[in-house]
Amino acid sequence: MAQTGLKEFDLNVLAPNGLRRGRTTGSCATAAVKAALHLLLHGERFSQVNVTLPNKGYFLIVPVQNLCWFDPKTVRAEVLKDGGDDPDNTHGATIFAEVRRNNEGKIRFFAGDGVGTATQPGLRVAVGEPAINPTPRNMMLQAVAEVNRNKEQGFDLTVGCVNGEIIARKTFNPRLGIVGGISILGTSGIVEPLSLASWIASIEVYVRVALGSNDINSVALLPGKIGRVYAKETLALPEQRAVQIANFLGDALAFMQQALDEQQRDLEVLWLLGHPGKLAKVLDGAWDTHSSKSDMAMSVVARVAAERGFNSSLVLELERANTVEAAMERLKNEPGAQALWTDIEQRIAALVHARVPAVQRVEVRLFNLQGESLGAD
Repeated sequence: MAQTGLKEFDLNVLAPNGLRRGRTTGSCATAAVKAALHLLLHGERFSQVNVTLPNKGYFLIVPVQNLCWFDPKTVRAEVLKDGGDDPDNTHGATIFAEVRRNNEGKIRFFAGDGVGTATQPGLRVAVGEPAINPTPRNMMLQAVAEVNRNKEQGFDLTVGCVNGEIIARKTFNPRLGIVGGISILGTSGIVEPLSLASWIASIEVYVRVALGSNDINSVALLPGKIGRVYAKETLALPEQRAVQIANFLGDALAFMQQALDEQQRDLEVLWLLGHPGKLAKVLDGAWDTHSSKSDMAMSVVARVAAERGFNSSLVLELERANTVEAAMERLKNEPGAQALWTDIEQRIAALVHARVPAVQRVEVRLFNLQGESLGAD
Protein backbone atom coordinates (compact mmCIF):
# COMPACT_ATOMS: atom_id res chain seq x y z
CA MET A 1 0.00 0.00 0.00
CA ALA A 2 3.00 2.33 0.06
CA GLN A 3 2.87 5.16 -2.48
CA THR A 4 6.33 5.23 -4.02
CA GLY A 5 7.69 8.72 -4.46
CA LEU A 6 4.58 10.39 -3.03
CA LYS A 7 4.18 12.32 0.19
CA GLU A 8 1.27 11.81 2.56
CA PHE A 9 -1.16 14.72 2.80
CA ASP A 10 -1.75 14.90 6.57
CA LEU A 11 -5.27 16.04 7.47
CA ASN A 12 -4.14 16.52 11.06
CA VAL A 13 -2.21 19.59 9.96
CA LEU A 14 -4.66 22.49 10.25
CA ALA A 15 -5.30 24.90 7.39
CA PRO A 16 -3.78 28.40 7.68
CA ASN A 17 -7.06 29.69 9.13
CA GLY A 18 -6.78 27.20 12.02
CA LEU A 19 -9.59 24.95 10.80
CA ARG A 20 -9.51 21.24 10.04
CA ARG A 21 -9.40 20.07 6.43
CA GLY A 22 -11.44 17.13 5.14
CA ARG A 23 -11.78 14.77 2.21
CA THR A 24 -14.04 15.42 -0.76
CA THR A 25 -16.78 13.10 -1.98
CA GLY A 26 -14.42 12.43 -4.90
CA SER A 27 -11.68 11.18 -2.58
CA CYS A 28 -14.19 9.06 -0.67
CA ALA A 29 -15.56 7.49 -3.86
CA THR A 30 -12.03 6.82 -5.11
CA ALA A 31 -11.07 5.13 -1.84
CA ALA A 32 -14.19 2.96 -2.04
CA VAL A 33 -13.34 1.98 -5.64
CA LYS A 34 -9.75 1.14 -4.72
CA ALA A 35 -10.67 -0.94 -1.67
CA ALA A 36 -13.31 -2.83 -3.67
CA LEU A 37 -10.80 -3.57 -6.45
CA HIS A 38 -8.25 -4.98 -4.01
CA LEU A 39 -10.82 -7.47 -2.75
CA LEU A 40 -12.28 -8.21 -6.20
CA LEU A 41 -8.95 -8.81 -7.95
CA HIS A 42 -6.56 -9.94 -5.23
CA GLY A 43 -8.68 -11.06 -2.29
CA GLU A 44 -7.10 -8.36 -0.15
CA ARG A 45 -9.08 -6.62 2.58
CA PHE A 46 -7.87 -3.20 3.66
CA SER A 47 -9.28 -1.04 6.44
CA GLN A 48 -7.70 1.99 4.77
CA VAL A 49 -6.32 2.81 1.33
CA ASN A 50 -4.05 5.42 -0.19
CA VAL A 51 -5.69 7.73 -2.72
CA THR A 52 -3.44 9.55 -5.17
CA LEU A 53 -4.44 13.20 -5.21
CA PRO A 54 -4.75 15.30 -8.39
CA ASN A 55 -1.57 17.01 -7.23
CA LYS A 56 0.45 13.94 -8.12
CA GLY A 57 3.05 14.64 -5.44
CA TYR A 58 0.65 13.61 -2.65
CA PHE A 59 -1.56 10.79 -1.48
CA LEU A 60 -4.29 10.73 1.14
CA ILE A 61 -4.93 7.89 3.59
CA VAL A 62 -8.68 7.21 3.69
CA PRO A 63 -10.33 4.81 6.17
CA VAL A 64 -12.75 2.22 4.77
CA GLN A 65 -15.68 1.56 7.07
CA ASN A 66 -17.20 -1.45 5.30
CA LEU A 67 -16.05 -3.88 2.61
CA CYS A 68 -17.95 -6.93 1.39
CA TRP A 69 -19.06 -9.06 -1.55
CA PHE A 70 -22.31 -7.49 -2.78
CA ASP A 71 -23.05 -10.47 -5.01
CA PRO A 72 -20.86 -13.23 -6.51
CA LYS A 73 -19.39 -10.81 -9.10
CA THR A 74 -19.51 -7.46 -7.30
CA VAL A 75 -17.66 -5.97 -4.34
CA ARG A 76 -19.04 -3.05 -2.37
CA ALA A 77 -16.95 -0.67 -0.25
CA GLU A 78 -18.15 2.18 1.94
CA VAL A 79 -16.31 5.30 3.12
CA LEU A 80 -17.48 7.95 5.56
CA LYS A 81 -17.36 11.50 4.22
CA ASP A 82 -15.49 13.83 6.58
CA GLY A 83 -15.65 17.45 5.48
CA GLY A 84 -13.44 18.72 8.28
CA ASP A 85 -14.55 22.06 9.71
CA ASP A 86 -16.14 23.22 6.46
CA PRO A 87 -19.95 23.23 6.66
CA ASP A 88 -21.03 20.67 4.08
CA ASN A 89 -24.34 18.93 3.46
CA THR A 90 -22.51 15.66 2.74
CA HIS A 91 -20.44 15.68 5.96
CA GLY A 92 -21.00 12.37 7.73
CA ALA A 93 -22.59 10.73 4.69
CA THR A 94 -21.66 7.22 3.56
CA ILE A 95 -20.21 7.17 0.05
CA PHE A 96 -20.08 3.73 -1.55
CA ALA A 97 -18.77 2.08 -4.69
CA GLU A 98 -19.85 -1.21 -6.23
CA VAL A 99 -17.22 -2.60 -8.58
CA ARG A 100 -17.46 -5.48 -11.07
CA ARG A 101 -15.66 -6.61 -14.20
CA ASN A 102 -17.15 -5.95 -17.63
CA ASN A 103 -16.38 -7.31 -21.11
CA GLU A 104 -16.09 -3.88 -22.73
CA GLY A 105 -12.42 -3.36 -22.01
CA LYS A 106 -13.05 0.10 -20.54
CA ILE A 107 -14.03 1.84 -17.31
CA ARG A 108 -17.71 2.75 -17.14
CA PHE A 109 -19.28 5.02 -14.52
CA PHE A 110 -22.80 4.56 -13.18
CA ALA A 111 -24.92 6.44 -10.65
CA GLY A 112 -25.86 4.27 -7.70
CA ASP A 113 -28.58 5.08 -5.20
CA GLY A 114 -28.15 8.62 -3.91
CA VAL A 115 -25.92 9.97 -6.70
CA GLY A 116 -27.61 12.20 -9.23
CA THR A 117 -27.84 12.13 -13.01
CA ALA A 118 -27.42 15.21 -15.22
CA THR A 119 -30.60 16.14 -17.09
CA GLN A 120 -29.70 19.59 -18.44
CA PRO A 121 -26.79 20.87 -20.55
CA GLY A 122 -24.21 23.32 -19.22
CA LEU A 123 -22.85 21.12 -16.43
CA ARG A 124 -19.40 19.50 -16.29
CA VAL A 125 -20.88 16.14 -17.27
CA ALA A 126 -23.05 15.31 -20.29
CA VAL A 127 -26.82 14.90 -20.11
CA GLY A 128 -27.65 11.37 -18.99
CA GLU A 129 -24.31 10.87 -17.26
CA PRO A 130 -23.91 10.28 -13.51
CA ALA A 131 -23.07 13.48 -11.62
CA ILE A 132 -19.44 12.50 -11.09
CA ASN A 133 -17.24 15.44 -12.01
CA PRO A 134 -14.13 15.11 -14.21
CA THR A 135 -11.52 15.27 -11.44
CA PRO A 136 -13.08 12.48 -9.33
CA ARG A 137 -13.44 10.38 -12.49
CA ASN A 138 -9.74 10.80 -13.21
CA MET A 139 -8.90 9.93 -9.61
CA MET A 140 -10.89 6.69 -9.92
CA LEU A 141 -9.22 5.87 -13.24
CA GLN A 142 -5.87 6.35 -11.50
CA ALA A 143 -6.97 4.04 -8.67
CA VAL A 144 -7.96 1.33 -11.16
CA ALA A 145 -4.58 1.65 -12.88
CA GLU A 146 -2.78 1.25 -9.54
CA VAL A 147 -4.62 -1.96 -8.58
CA ASN A 148 -5.40 -3.66 -11.89
CA ARG A 149 -2.58 -5.65 -13.51
CA ASN A 150 -4.60 -6.65 -16.59
CA LYS A 151 -4.77 -3.40 -18.52
CA GLU A 152 -7.26 -4.84 -21.02
CA GLN A 153 -9.83 -5.64 -18.32
CA GLY A 154 -12.76 -3.23 -18.03
CA PHE A 155 -14.76 -2.41 -14.91
CA ASP A 156 -18.17 -0.97 -14.05
CA LEU A 157 -17.90 1.55 -11.22
CA THR A 158 -21.23 2.33 -9.58
CA VAL A 159 -20.91 5.19 -7.11
CA GLY A 160 -23.64 6.04 -4.63
CA CYS A 161 -24.44 7.77 -1.36
CA VAL A 162 -26.61 6.44 1.44
CA ASN A 163 -29.60 8.83 1.77
CA GLY A 164 -28.07 10.92 -1.02
CA GLU A 165 -31.42 11.80 -2.55
CA ILE A 166 -32.51 13.35 0.76
CA ILE A 167 -29.18 15.15 1.21
CA ALA A 168 -29.42 16.57 -2.34
CA ARG A 169 -32.64 18.40 -1.46
CA LYS A 170 -30.53 20.70 0.72
CA THR A 171 -28.28 21.55 -2.23
CA PHE A 172 -28.79 23.35 -5.52
CA ASN A 173 -28.67 20.10 -7.51
CA PRO A 174 -32.43 19.97 -8.26
CA ARG A 175 -32.49 23.45 -9.77
CA LEU A 176 -29.32 22.74 -11.79
CA GLY A 177 -30.95 19.71 -13.40
CA ILE A 178 -29.18 17.01 -11.37
CA VAL A 179 -31.82 14.54 -10.24
CA GLY A 180 -31.73 11.56 -7.94
CA GLY A 181 -29.01 12.57 -5.51
CA ILE A 182 -25.78 14.38 -4.77
CA SER A 183 -22.83 15.15 -7.04
CA ILE A 184 -19.40 13.58 -6.59
CA LEU A 185 -17.15 16.62 -6.46
CA GLY A 186 -13.68 17.89 -5.74
CA THR A 187 -10.88 19.48 -7.71
CA SER A 188 -8.03 18.72 -5.29
CA GLY A 189 -9.36 15.76 -3.30
CA ILE A 190 -9.10 17.89 -0.16
CA VAL A 191 -11.86 19.99 1.43
CA GLU A 192 -10.33 23.31 2.41
CA PRO A 193 -12.33 24.94 5.23
CA LEU A 194 -13.15 28.00 3.17
CA SER A 195 -16.93 27.96 3.32
CA LEU A 196 -17.15 31.70 2.71
CA ALA A 197 -15.19 31.50 -0.53
CA SER A 198 -17.05 28.42 -1.78
CA TRP A 199 -20.43 29.99 -0.99
CA ILE A 200 -19.57 33.14 -2.91
CA ALA A 201 -18.21 31.16 -5.84
CA SER A 202 -21.39 29.10 -6.02
CA ILE A 203 -23.57 32.22 -6.01
CA GLU A 204 -21.82 33.46 -9.14
CA VAL A 205 -22.72 30.20 -10.89
CA TYR A 206 -26.38 30.43 -9.83
CA VAL A 207 -26.66 34.09 -10.83
CA ARG A 208 -25.37 33.25 -14.30
CA VAL A 209 -27.72 30.26 -14.59
CA ALA A 210 -30.62 32.50 -13.52
CA LEU A 211 -29.82 35.12 -16.14
CA GLY A 212 -29.71 32.45 -18.80
CA SER A 213 -30.37 33.67 -22.33
CA ASN A 214 -31.29 37.12 -23.59
CA ASP A 215 -35.04 36.46 -23.32
CA ILE A 216 -34.89 36.31 -19.51
CA ASN A 217 -36.42 39.55 -18.22
CA SER A 218 -36.66 39.04 -14.46
CA VAL A 219 -34.64 37.39 -11.69
CA ALA A 220 -35.13 37.26 -7.92
CA LEU A 221 -32.46 37.27 -5.23
CA LEU A 222 -33.41 35.71 -1.88
CA PRO A 223 -31.24 35.91 1.26
CA GLY A 224 -33.18 32.98 2.70
CA LYS A 225 -36.29 30.86 2.23
CA ILE A 226 -38.63 33.74 2.99
CA GLY A 227 -39.97 35.07 -0.29
CA ARG A 228 -39.62 31.79 -2.15
CA VAL A 229 -43.38 31.27 -2.27
CA TYR A 230 -43.86 34.84 -3.56
CA ALA A 231 -41.28 34.22 -6.30
CA LYS A 232 -42.98 31.00 -7.36
CA GLU A 233 -46.67 31.78 -6.97
CA THR A 234 -46.96 35.55 -7.41
CA LEU A 235 -44.09 36.23 -9.79
CA ALA A 236 -44.34 32.80 -11.49
CA LEU A 237 -40.54 32.57 -11.67
CA PRO A 238 -38.99 29.17 -12.45
CA GLU A 239 -36.93 27.83 -9.57
CA GLN A 240 -33.58 28.46 -11.27
CA ARG A 241 -34.41 32.19 -11.56
CA ALA A 242 -34.84 32.62 -7.79
CA VAL A 243 -31.28 32.65 -6.44
CA GLN A 244 -30.47 31.92 -2.79
CA ILE A 245 -27.69 34.36 -1.87
CA ALA A 246 -27.40 33.93 1.93
CA ASN A 247 -25.69 37.01 3.36
CA PHE A 248 -23.78 37.91 0.21
CA LEU A 249 -25.99 40.55 -1.39
CA GLY A 250 -23.11 42.78 -2.48
CA ASP A 251 -21.31 39.89 -4.18
CA ALA A 252 -24.49 38.69 -5.90
CA LEU A 253 -25.14 42.17 -7.30
CA ALA A 254 -21.55 42.45 -8.53
CA PHE A 255 -21.84 39.07 -10.26
CA MET A 256 -25.11 40.10 -11.88
CA GLN A 257 -23.73 43.39 -13.20
CA GLN A 258 -20.63 41.63 -14.52
CA ALA A 259 -22.67 38.97 -16.31
CA LEU A 260 -25.00 41.54 -17.87
CA ASP A 261 -22.01 43.60 -19.00
CA GLU A 262 -20.48 40.53 -20.62
CA GLN A 263 -23.77 39.75 -22.37
CA GLN A 264 -24.13 43.44 -23.34
CA ARG A 265 -27.74 43.58 -22.29
CA ASP A 266 -30.10 44.87 -19.64
CA LEU A 267 -32.37 43.00 -17.23
CA GLU A 268 -35.88 44.38 -17.06
CA VAL A 269 -36.51 43.80 -13.36
CA LEU A 270 -34.56 42.48 -10.39
CA TRP A 271 -36.63 41.34 -7.43
CA LEU A 272 -35.16 41.29 -3.94
CA LEU A 273 -37.30 39.23 -1.57
CA GLY A 274 -36.73 38.57 2.10
CA HIS A 275 -36.95 39.49 5.75
CA PRO A 276 -36.13 43.05 6.87
CA GLY A 277 -33.80 41.63 9.48
CA LYS A 278 -31.40 41.02 6.58
CA LEU A 279 -32.37 43.46 3.86
CA ALA A 280 -32.90 46.59 5.94
CA LYS A 281 -29.21 46.47 6.87
CA VAL A 282 -28.53 47.83 3.39
CA LEU A 283 -29.73 51.22 4.67
CA ASP A 284 -26.77 51.17 7.04
CA GLY A 285 -24.40 50.35 4.17
CA ALA A 286 -24.11 46.64 4.99
CA TRP A 287 -23.76 44.52 1.83
CA ASP A 288 -22.60 41.44 3.74
CA THR A 289 -25.51 40.93 6.13
CA HIS A 290 -23.94 38.28 8.36
CA SER A 291 -24.28 39.15 12.02
CA SER A 292 -20.50 39.16 12.39
CA LYS A 293 -20.21 41.81 9.67
CA SER A 294 -23.18 44.07 10.42
CA ASP A 295 -25.36 45.37 13.22
CA MET A 296 -28.96 44.31 13.71
CA ALA A 297 -31.54 46.28 11.75
CA MET A 298 -33.80 47.59 14.53
CA SER A 299 -32.06 50.97 14.51
CA VAL A 300 -32.68 51.27 10.78
CA VAL A 301 -36.40 50.65 11.23
CA ALA A 302 -36.49 53.12 14.10
CA ARG A 303 -34.67 55.77 12.08
CA VAL A 304 -37.07 55.53 9.15
CA ALA A 305 -40.01 55.55 11.55
CA ALA A 306 -38.69 58.77 13.12
CA GLU A 307 -38.27 60.35 9.70
CA ARG A 308 -41.85 59.47 8.88
CA GLY A 309 -43.15 61.19 12.00
CA PHE A 310 -43.89 58.28 14.31
CA ASN A 311 -44.02 59.40 17.93
CA SER A 312 -40.78 59.37 19.88
CA SER A 313 -41.87 56.76 22.42
CA LEU A 314 -42.66 54.27 19.66
CA VAL A 315 -39.35 55.04 17.92
CA LEU A 316 -37.55 54.32 21.21
CA GLU A 317 -39.38 51.00 21.55
CA LEU A 318 -38.28 50.05 18.04
CA GLU A 319 -34.67 50.91 18.83
CA ARG A 320 -34.76 48.83 22.00
CA ALA A 321 -36.50 45.81 20.46
CA ASN A 322 -34.57 42.55 20.86
CA THR A 323 -35.13 41.56 17.25
CA VAL A 324 -36.49 43.03 14.06
CA GLU A 325 -39.35 40.54 14.35
CA ALA A 326 -40.24 42.10 17.72
CA ALA A 327 -40.19 45.54 16.10
CA MET A 328 -42.46 44.23 13.36
CA GLU A 329 -44.87 42.88 15.94
CA ARG A 330 -44.92 46.25 17.75
CA LEU A 331 -45.75 48.02 14.49
CA LYS A 332 -48.36 45.49 13.44
CA ASN A 333 -51.44 47.51 14.33
CA GLU A 334 -49.97 50.99 13.99
CA PRO A 335 -51.49 53.30 11.38
CA GLY A 336 -48.91 53.91 8.70
CA ALA A 337 -47.00 50.63 9.30
CA GLN A 338 -47.50 49.39 5.76
CA ALA A 339 -46.37 52.74 4.37
CA LEU A 340 -43.27 52.55 6.60
CA TRP A 341 -42.29 49.16 5.24
CA THR A 342 -43.00 50.29 1.68
CA ASP A 343 -40.70 53.25 2.26
CA ILE A 344 -37.96 50.92 3.52
CA GLU A 345 -38.44 48.70 0.46
CA GLN A 346 -38.10 51.69 -1.86
CA ARG A 347 -34.99 52.96 -0.10
CA ILE A 348 -33.36 49.54 -0.34
CA ALA A 349 -34.32 49.34 -4.01
CA ALA A 350 -32.68 52.70 -4.76
CA LEU A 351 -29.39 51.66 -3.12
CA VAL A 352 -29.42 48.27 -4.85
CA HIS A 353 -30.19 49.85 -8.22
CA ALA A 354 -27.09 52.03 -7.94
CA ARG A 355 -25.02 48.83 -7.87
CA VAL A 356 -26.65 47.20 -10.90
CA PRO A 357 -27.13 49.91 -13.55
CA ALA A 358 -27.75 47.21 -16.17
CA VAL A 359 -31.04 46.46 -14.40
CA GLN A 360 -33.88 48.68 -15.53
CA ARG A 361 -35.93 48.38 -12.33
CA VAL A 362 -35.37 46.98 -8.83
CA GLU A 363 -38.35 45.83 -6.77
CA VAL A 364 -38.00 44.92 -3.09
CA ARG A 365 -40.60 43.03 -1.08
CA LEU A 366 -40.26 42.44 2.66
CA PHE A 367 -41.96 39.62 4.55
CA ASN A 368 -42.34 38.46 8.13
CA LEU A 369 -41.31 34.99 9.25
CA GLN A 370 -44.70 33.62 8.21
CA GLY A 371 -44.13 34.88 4.66
CA GLU A 372 -46.72 37.64 4.94
CA SER A 373 -46.04 40.82 2.97
CA LEU A 374 -45.19 43.91 5.05
CA GLY A 375 -45.07 46.68 2.49
CA ALA A 376 -46.13 46.92 -1.14
CA ASP A 377 -48.65 44.37 -2.35
